[in-house]
Amino acid sequence: MSTDVRGRFTVVGIGPGDPELITLKAARLIGAAPVIAYHAGVRKQSHARRIASSLIPAEAIEEELRYPVTTGTTSHPGGYVGAMAEFYESCAVRLSAHLDAGRDVVLLAEGDPLFYGSSMYLHDRFKEVYSTEVVPGVPAFAAATAAVSTPLVRQTDVLTVLPGTLPEPELARRLADTEAAIIMKLGRTFPAVRSALAAAGRLEGAWYVERASQPEERWLPVADVDPSSVPYFSLIVVPGDTAPAPAAARMRQELPAVEPVEVTRGGVSTGSTSGEVLVVGLGPGPDGWLTPEVSSALAEVGHVVGYAPYVNRVPQREGLRRHASGNTVEVDRARHALDLALAGERVAVVSGGDAGVFGMASAVFEAAEDAAYAGVRVRVLPGVSAVQAVAARAGAPVGADFAVMSLSDRLKPWSVVEDRLRAVAAADLVLAIYNPASRSRTEQIGLARDVLLEHRKPDTVVVVGRDVGRAEESLTVTTLGDLDPASIDMKCLVIVGASSTRVTGTGQVWTPRYVR
Repeated sequence: MSTDVRGRFTVVGIGPGDPELITLKAARLIGAAPVIAYHAGVRKQSHARRIASSLIPAEAIEEELRYPVTTGTTSHPGGYVGAMAEFYESCAVRLSAHLDAGRDVVLLAEGDPLFYGSSMYLHDRFKEVYSTEVVPGVPAFAAATAAVSTPLVRQTDVLTVLPGTLPEPELARRLADTEAAIIMKLGRTFPAVRSALAAAGRLEGAWYVERASQPEERWLPVADVDPSSVPYFSLIVVPGDTAPAPAAARMRQELPAVEPVEVTRGGVSTGSTSGEVLVVGLGPGPDGWLTPEVSSALAEVGHVVGYAPYVNRVPQREGLRRHASGNTVEVDRARHALDLALAGERVAVVSGGDAGVFGMASAVFEAAEDAAYAGVRVRVLPGVSAVQAVAARAGAPVGADFAVMSLSDRLKPWSVVEDRLRAVAAADLVLAIYNPASRSRTEQIGLARDVLLEHRKPDTVVVVGRDVGRAEESLTVTTLGDLDPASIDMKCLVIVGASSTRVTGTGQVWTPRYVR
């Protein structure tokens, strides 16, 4: 049958509950539809049908799509995911029969169809087979924001929409990183969501809105909500106006008194400051590789500054301000931390691995050379370095003299890199290579291999560790001659053995402590 005689599938957003919030287009399509479909909860009447009931033609064929389950508990052999996949497939079969017969089908969707809506799963199945359309609707969060009559975002504020089903630490981190937020999917998740708001310092000013735009609508501060009273049709509005003031503004405000610290450099007093910068290494990845000293420091500071992926690894707690930035702005990041310390704050500057090994420690001291920061105390707390982690996974390849180099030529010319590679190779040192490649630097690892082969044999042992300590971890033992530059990326650390480095019968790599 040609597609031009098939029916058209239209998903229509009907808003959050008030029938007067249904758009004119949605009302027109519903009133002319030969087939009206809508979802319904287990043992519940369809909320979508109730909203649009006055618009549904008396002669329309109605298809109620009743969910088999609404929680993760089910006897289906495929679990909740399997039960829902089977349900959507059965819905598709039922609606396809109408479409194949030439009847247009309108599927009612609460709120906006593609905003956490179930209708998207049927749309995904039909869009390559039938003529389809999606009509937007007023989302529930828009009605909730109108109910509390509070601006959600202003000017350059960032709005983040979050499901309350996120793990509490992740939810807290994201709440701390945004100006405004909407939190959906409450119900049983509410206690954890409330706790996350408190940890992020966003509880005050957050509004709970229930059944927005409906006759039963109510709203109140999240702090005043009884957790046992929270239904599914509820959400939380965190207005951008409740976000903490930017750091620059905070530094102009009156800060709490802190006991001054006498600072000395080279035995000479440089004055006093009540702030401090701690430069800390978070280790290569797993929480188990975070040192107790660093954990204690992160639990006490008021600010954490760093490259966004590293800042994201720091658990959010009440009173902690996060300052994430992009890559390659290390000195600017360091100045920001020092400015906070000048204003009396205790700040942690975070790095992956060890902060003193191609990390933020050097950048902080570089920025601190400015006389303006003479009174700021800087301390560096060590962490497990990537070379330690990869070496431990491999065995003991750095058990003897070794060198550590970065192949990045962003801060030094490549000619310097080549000279140092030749010196290391000529000295027969084990070599750990950081930053072996990136999206814009794809040739350096091949060039480095060729330089090393000028002094090393092709059978020199090489270890390639990728994402060591993370779920995607891999470890490859190869040789310098067989090393494939195309297999190396920024997630790798490469260890090139010395002439004495060897591999055991079980595949472990080690370098003898002695030289013969």
